[in-house]
Amino acid sequence: MASEEAAVTMVNYYTSAPPTIRNQPVYIQYSNHRELKTDNTSNQRAQVALQAISTAALHSGNMASGDGWGLVPAPSAVLRIIVENLFYPVTLEVLQQIFSKFGSVLKIITFTRNNQFQALLQFSDAVHAQHAKASLDGQNIYNGCCTLRIDFSKLSALNVKYNNDKSRDFTRADLPTGELDPTATAFGVLCYSHCVWAGLTDPLAPQSAYSLSSSAVNELSPSSGLPMAAVPGSLVSPPRVALQMAPPAVHSVLLVSNLDPERVSPHCLFILFGVYGDVQRVKILFNKKENALVQMSDATQAQLAMSHLNGQRLHGNVIRVTLSKHPVVQLPRVGAGPEEQTLTQDFSGSALHRFKKPGSKNFNNIFPPSATLHLSNIPEETLKDLFSTRGFSVKAFKFFQKDRKMALLQLASVEEAIEALIELHDHQLDHNQHLRVSFSKSTI
Repeated sequence: MASEEAAVTMVNYYTSAPPTIRNQPVYIQYSNHRELKTDNTSNQRAQVALQAISTAALHSGNMASGDGWGLVPAPSAVLRIIVENLFYPVTLEVLQQIFSKFGSVLKIITFTRNNQFQALLQFSDAVHAQHAKASLDGQNIYNGCCTLRIDFSKLSALNVKYNNDKSRDFTRADLPTGELDPTATAFGVLCYSHCVWAGLTDPLAPQSAYSLSSSAVNELSPSSGLPMAAVPGSLVSPPRVALQMAPPAVHSVLLVSNLDPERVSPHCLFILFGVYGDVQRVKILFNKKENALVQMSDATQAQLAMSHLNGQRLHGNVIRVTLSKHPVVQLPRVGAGPEEQTLTQDFSGSALHRFKKPGSKNFNNIFPPSATLHLSNIPEETLKDLFSTRGFSVKAFKFFQKDRKMALLQLASVEEAIEALIELHDHQLDHNQHLRVSFSKSTI
């Protein structure tokens, strides 16, 4: 407002006479912000909207009129949601809890496309979808990560056939759970009668990297509800801070199965799972060497590793990653034989932990396995020969323009990239340089 007096007058007036816009109540409260800065690119939409509202209000001559604001009708009650910087796993239940603050959520479908966790969410009314998009686009679900990118979908409605961890129709409790095939796409459970999403013939990746069993995710803490910033009409928290959801509380030990017992080792699993968290201990089971236990630093890292690595191929086998009932990985007993001691290793003091520094930039560079590897801490010379001599098929290689100590290297497949990362991460290039290898979201 133009002055503090005008703001006080407005709040006092609407406290006694709550306004509505298209039969939706509007809540007006004081903000912590002394002023709004709208001179940057990200706030140009707000400036345009403000001008449109001001013009409409002048033409209507009645500020309290719900129909005089010139709001453009929401094109759809269905939102398309992309979650970027996915450090914690995001479940269907988490999305329902967040978006139900803005209206009745009818249906949700989650899937993976272009190595990104995405969802389609249908409200009962297009106005609810408009409010949710305006309030949540660009917000973080958890502090510093899991950023929501929201657009209106061109779909008019969703038709969900199964209620499970990947899709849910909240109006139909009688729907079957269906078969959850880890290699099936989410479109196996959908039937769109009016699908006009341009180019959407088969947009989903074949893997279901984000499928979590409902038993693996505990109910969110009652104290972790949305802050004032997520409630329409309030800006108590600054934009893009976080919705401050409580991360799911589960064990930090993972059970990895269907391994190749002839090729797997504790160090191999330490390097691979270390992409998604700081691995503390690894135990390959003595009597069932195709199974292993991997203990991460905390439960959120365990969830992250499980969501990205379950269903991936390692040494030719599709591995399965689930939560273990064991709270910790036990070290070998005193007097254990040499083989049993070799199968269990403690990495708690390893110098190769990627996330030991709070606020490390590595938290912002966590991606699913891909055929393209990000190489860093390298000299200005090609590394193609290093990978080729180890038997890997290098398809493309490119240095970063602004920093020639980093490069992208694309291999023939995701499986080959996983094995290259395991073999060459921390490879010594000279007496004081070691290669760092990560998965990249980019392609060459």
